[in-house]
Amino acid sequence: MAERDIRNRAVFVAQLTFTLLVAAFLIVPAVQSMLAGVTANYFRGIRSGLTLQWVSQVWQLYADTILRSFVIALATLGVTLVVGVPAAYGLHLRGGRLARAVEEIITLPLAIPGLAIALALLLTYGGLSSFRRSWLFILVGHVVFTLPFMVRSVMAIFAATDVKTLDETASSLGASPLRRFRDVIVPNARPGILAGSLMVVTLSLGEFNLTWMLHTPLTKTLPVGLADSYASMRLEIASAYTLVFFVMIIPLLVAMQIFAGYRNDPAGRRR
Repeated sequence: MAERDIRNRAVFVAQLTFTLLVAAFLIVPAVQSMLAGVTANYFRGIRSGLTLQWVSQVWQLYADTILRSFVIALATLGVTLVVGVPAAYGLHLRGGRLARAVEEIITLPLAIPGLAIALALLLTYGGLSSFRRSWLFILVGHVVFTLPFMVRSVMAIFAATDVKTLDETASSLGASPLRRFRDVIVPNARPGILAGSLMVVTLSLGEFNLTWMLHTPLTKTLPVGLADSYASMRLEIASAYTLVFFVMIIPLLVAMQIFAGYRNDPAGRRR
């Protein structure tokens, strides 16, 4: 028993050490970059003093990209919810080869580089000048890229909960298709919807390759603005942009995680 306890403790320590090393490898560069954003002179380090002037300049220059990114991310989420949840429901009920083929077509953007998707959109809709100059053009690209994540997340929940049986039971009780979808399907798919929503918002906020091809000088988003600041401005300003990026995004993602945990809490709290 003592040898087993020692072995288990050694395995735990090894796993914990490995996890901390991986976390440090990922977190330390981000912390260093954000710290550079509040340093008066990066090359002199902390000795040059701390300042918020770079953050202020970033806000003055790129505040519109921050707002636009959140608008696009929330709009992407809305479209993927309206389209993705009913699509997943229909594909799950339909089944068979046709449903699998449609599912593969929906998930095809995951296997295609974002630049290729953007190029296809440009070739197809680039002639519509007003649409091309609008942020709605970027929204279309984000929806195409993120829709598979919503559909697959919801379909996974449908498969795990046998939604087809629940739907047939509600139908036998006289419920209309709309009421079955609203009162039976959506509540049972909530875990998948929340997981898909978190993925959609995260991907939309951080998407660069596709957005870089679709944006115009007046429709930049957070990642595109970050790349622009790194390429054309002082290192401190670029690092301050990274700081603003984290400050704006991390609370949103944490809030969504908390909300998802609350909605799925099995302890019986109000839902």
